[in-house]
Amino acid sequence: MLSAPGVGDILAGQILGRLGDPHRFTSLAAARSFSGLIPRRNASGITDHAGGPTKPGDASLRAALFQAAERARKVDPQLAARYQRLMRESGRHHTSAICTIATVHLTRIVSCLRNGVHYQLRDVDGTPITAQQGRTIAAERYQIPTVVRAARRSISNPHSITRRNQRVKKGVAERSKTPPVPTPA
Repeated sequence: MLSAPGVGDILAGQILGRLGDPHRFTSLAAARSFSGLIPRRNASGITDHAGGPTKPGDASLRAALFQAAERARKVDPQLAARYQRLMRESGRHHTSAICTIATVHLTRIVSCLRNGVHYQLRDVDGTPITAQQGRTIAAERYQIPTVVRAARRSISNPHSITRRNQRVKKGVAERSKTPPVPTPA
């Protein structure tokens, strides 16, 4: 467990404690489903939409996986490349991309636990690498430009912010017009 990037003593204990025996899951998909990080499906005869995470699983497990994925993407070039692709090409924001990375990371962790092997860092071409090489590769090749980050932070409906700010200003103005409550002498 400690061989996985982004997982230290505390997160390892939290993930193992919440996950339990990895052999109890019939498949890796079942382990992903247990975490609650899989996308919600809303399908009918004509439409099929994927939403946010289903969240039926353990919230502490999800939180630990999210923290581990945030750190792992800075060490594992394969995760860093996927994160970059999600941010740049798919137009996802940071939290959504990290949830996807957390799901992939969980799949790899459970696979390692089930097979009794250490997590092996690899470059995107499959070449085994060290953690230091992974950090260097992730930092050099897979940085997200600040313009892209700023674009992902922007809110889809800027008018809602303007209306909210107007309501706040109106409330402040109304409070300043009310006379103070007299105090008994």
